[in-house]
Amino acid sequence: MTARLNPYLNFDGDARQAMEFYREVFGGDLTLNTFGEFGQADTPQSDKIMHAALETPSGFMLMGADTPPGMPYTPGSNFSVCLNGDDEAALRGYWEKLSAGASVAVPLDKQMWGDVFGMCTDRFGVPWMVNIGETQG
Repeated sequence: MTARLNPYLNFDGDARQAMEFYREVFGGDLTLNTFGEFGQADTPQSDKIMHAALETPSGFMLMGADTPPGMPYTPGSNFSVCLNGDDEAALRGYWEKLSAGASVAVPLDKQMWGDVFGMCTDRFGVPWMVNIGETQG
């Protein structure tokens, strides 16, 4: 079972271009998923990036997305720290501690892409995302 800690960057409509640029810089495999692929095909953001992941040959993981409608985009504060993996017990434990006294934007729960996911800003103002995927076996 695994758990990884990595940066998650937010963009103002140009996540695809930014993540393709980072692939040119670092190399590796880039996965891009649009809002349209996850049930929002008939919306203005259907071709925008809901989730991108760049796995580099050096072992770096960089993730990002276009800021969804209704959420503010604030340059300089456009990042989160993401914990992700398939070690459900460890990730739920991290969530419980990080979300205690935090502002919870998305409760830790099953999401449309199939994983369990939550977002909070801890009591020190650091934004966190926790994503629990299925065990790879």
